[in-house]
Formats: sequence, C-alpha cells, structure tokens
Amino acid sequence: MASWIRYRRKMREATMFALVLLMLMLSSSLAAVKVSPLIDKVSDHKDFKKLLRTRTNVLVLYTKTATSGDSYLKLLSDVAQTVKGQGTIAWVNCGDSEGRKLCKKVKVDPSSKREGAELLHYKDGTFHTEYNRPATFKSMVAFLKDPSGPPLWEENPEAKDVVHIETEKDFRKLLKKEERPVLIMFYAPWCGVCKRMQPVFQQAATETKGKYVLAGMNVHPAEFDGLKQEYNVKGYPTFCYFEKGKFLHHYENYGATPKDIADWLKNPRPPQPKTPEVPWSETDSPVFHLTDESFDSFLEEHPAALVMFYAPWCGHCKKMKPEYDDAAEVLNKATDSPGVLAAVDATVHKAVGDRFKISGFPTVKYFEKGEEKYTLPHLRSKDKIIEFMHNPQAPPPPEQSWEDRPSSVSHLGSEDFREALKKKKHALVMFYAPWCPHCKNAVPHFTTAAELFKEDRKIVYAAVDCTKGLNHDLCKQEGVEGYPTFNHYNYGKFVEKYNGDRGVSSIFGLTSVLTHLSESQQTLL
Repeated sequence: MASWIRYRRKMREATMFALVLLMLMLSSSLAAVKVSPLIDKVSDHKDFKKLLRTRTNVLVLYTKTATSGDSYLKLLSDVAQTVKGQGTIAWVNCGDSEGRKLCKKVKVDPSSKREGAELLHYKDGTFHTEYNRPATFKSMVAFLKDPSGPPLWEENPEAKDVVHIETEKDFRKLLKKEERPVLIMFYAPWCGVCKRMQPVFQQAATETKGKYVLAGMNVHPAEFDGLKQEYNVKGYPTFCYFEKGKFLHHYENYGATPKDIADWLKNPRPPQPKTPEVPWSETDSPVFHLTDESFDSFLEEHPAALVMFYAPWCGHCKKMKPEYDDAAEVLNKATDSPGVLAAVDATVHKAVGDRFKISGFPTVKYFEKGEEKYTLPHLRSKDKIIEFMHNPQAPPPPEQSWEDRPSSVSHLGSEDFREALKKKKHALVMFYAPWCPHCKNAVPHFTTAAELFKEDRKIVYAAVDCTKGLNHDLCKQEGVEGYPTFNHYNYGKFVEKYNGDRGVSSIFGLTSVLTHLSESQQTLL
C-alpha cells in the first residue's frame, strides 16, 4: 500500500513538472512572436489611408488570423529595426472584425495564400507591387531600401552555383579554407556591365562546378574601400583569380562567354599589355598635321585648306581617318590641286581648338586665305571631300535640331537627368546621336508616343543627345553602347533596356504594359 502511495505521489510530481515545462515552452513561443513596436498595427481604414498618406515607403503584412503571420513577424521585427527611418512595416490582421472590414475595402484576401499571409508594398501613397522575393532578412532589407531596384544576384535560382559573399570576414574565410582555385567577381548592383556579365559568370560557375569556385561580392558600399584598394578595384566588374588564398591575376575579358571563362581557368594568365595606338600624326599619313604653333603659318602658305579637328579616342574620327587620308593622297598627287587637307588633335593643341570653339569631334572647317569660311558637318567620305575641294560651296542650312522642335518629349542633359526622372513613375529615355540614321527614323514614332501620354504626369518620354557636352559621360554610365538606346526607369531607377520595334505602336504598347498593373491597383484605395 505504501509503495502504491509513493508511486501516485511521483506520478503527480511528474505531471506537474510536465505542465510547468509546457507552460514555459508556450510562454517562450509567445515571446518569440511578440510584435515589435516598430511594426504599425493597423485595423481602421482611415488610419490605413493616413499611414499611406504620411509614409512614402510602406510594406504591409496582411494575415488571415492573428497567428498565421508568426513566421513573418519575427523576421519583419528585425527588418523594421534595420530600415528604421527609410521604410515602414505595417500589419493588418484580416481575422478580427475591424481588420476584416479594412481587408475587404482594399480587396486583399490572405486566406487565398498558402501560408495565410500576403505582403504588399505601397509607394508614395499608392500600391506599388506584391512582395514576391525571398522571405529573408537580406532580401527584405534590400527591397525596402530600394523598392524599385533589381533583386539581389543571389535571389536568381540560376546563380545557385555562384558563391555569394556578404562580408569581408566571409571573403577571408573562403580564401583561407578553399583548396580549389577561386575566381571572384567584385561588382556593384547598379553597374550595367556587371548585369550583362552575371548570366555568363553563373553559367560558367555551373559548368566548372567541383573544379573551381566562382564567387560574387558586392563591394560598392564604403565599408569595402580597403578591400577595393588591396585588390586594385577601380571599376566594376573587377575579376580576381586566387590559388590557395593568394591573389595571382586579374581577368579582363568583359565580352567573355562561359566557355571563355572555363578555358581561361584551365590556363590562367595575366592580362596581356595592350599595344599603344600610334598617334595619327606619327603614321605615314599624307595629311598635314598641325599644332598650336604651326597653324597660322600653314594657312598663310596654303590659301585653300580643309582642317579636321579630332580627338584620338573619338570613334567617328577613327572611322573618318582612312577616308581623309585617301582623299589627301589623291589631292596631293593632282597636278592642279585645289587645296590641301590638314588635321589638328584638339585634345593636345587646345589653344587652336578653343579659338574655333570646337565642342564635338570630328569638326571639319574650310579656310580660304587664312580665314575660316565654312563648317562642314556633312563631309565624311573620300569622294565627298574631293568633290568639295574642287568646288567649295556653303553647306546646306542645318535642319532644326530635335531639341529645338516643339514636342512633348523632354530633352535632358547630365545636369538635370537624374532629378527629372526621380519625379516620374515611368520614364522611357531615348539616348541618341543627331547624325544616327536609326535615331532619325525613330524620332517621329517616339515623338508621337510622347504626345499620346502628355497628359499623364506620372509618365515621361525623354531624350538625351549623347554627343552634347558632358552627356557623353552620362550615356556611358547608363550603359549606352549604340544608338538609339531605349531605357525604362521607375522613379529614376533603371528597370530594363527596350530592344523591341521602334514603331509608335510598340513604344506606346511598352508604356501601356508597364503602367497597367499599377494604375489598376490604385483604384482599390
């Protein structure tokens, strides 16, 4: 009997212990999903509208019940702390009576989602997009810091074989422990060349998996300035090759294919030094090459002279040089030569360039008896040059520039480009050169499309003349490699290049598609 009593007492004690343990576990679980005070709990429709009116960058978690968003709330609490002052996180429980009314008004139904929760983003008071990127701390923070920016590289499933490095500590650890050769791509998220190289790099990573390690690291933040200096990262992307933790070479083939990278890894070599280009004036050229000092005396000696002002780096000058050389050779051999051809490197002999207000290359001017007579933008070929020298005539009057013609296209330059685009939800920008035939064909279509959207304040059709002043650098920064180039921007952030038809219906259709979803969602509020 006594043993039975002792047994019952022990069972009661064990039961009590289990109950206490269960209560502790429950309290711990409840504490784990405690909502951060930085997350705005909203249930009233007026409060919700006020939130969107007063905050410009809001991520809202809608949940079916009070507990169906537990997996998100812990994560969002950490995110809210990191983006404090840059973004706002709100929570709407569609399961309680007030929240149900709010969810019905904004037409959101989280019960239709697998986890009973839905994340929607609002920008400048209106719906922007559904959050469909990975539910990770890094992705959510990156999204709220730049809601219109591209996804992180590591979010791309096709980049699964690239090792994505986040910190300098991770970088050092990889080099220390990895036995296989490592090729690292140091990049910046906004870099156009990096974006073009990423698919190539990730395919190479898959094809060489097991033999080599291909890694990527965003080193644009200032915290990596020391690392960039250590490995001579002066631009993006920069590729560095390591063996057993030691840096050996840079890889500099920015037009590489996956096979090119794989082949180079089999026999890695340092970049070959580029053969310096011989200056035009030092070649066996029949053109007279002038300097600041010789310019005036040369014109005194030659009563009829055509002078080409050029820059060594200028692509159009390089294209024109052989035509100019050939024309000079013909004229020099003529027994009754109508004149001579000369050239000035205006990047070296700046006094002459400044004197004649040279602002673009090449610039061709005709001098008669030492005096400037004509500027001839149409002279580019050997035959046209020779024809002109035999019968010098004033050039046809220049047609009115696109910028000077009235239209609904906004013409931008390096000084106002970013500020103007920041204010527009959708901007389609045409980067062009006035002499480009394809650009000339596209202008009427682009202008007509701009006219169709002129009443919509959220949309702008803009154009940048890449040959004008500092616009050359701007176009280079925006990844312009040919004319015309069409880029789509969202509040000043690059979204994508447009490579379709340049007809008005296609350009019109592009913007219609881009705006359709956002415009339809705005009616919900």
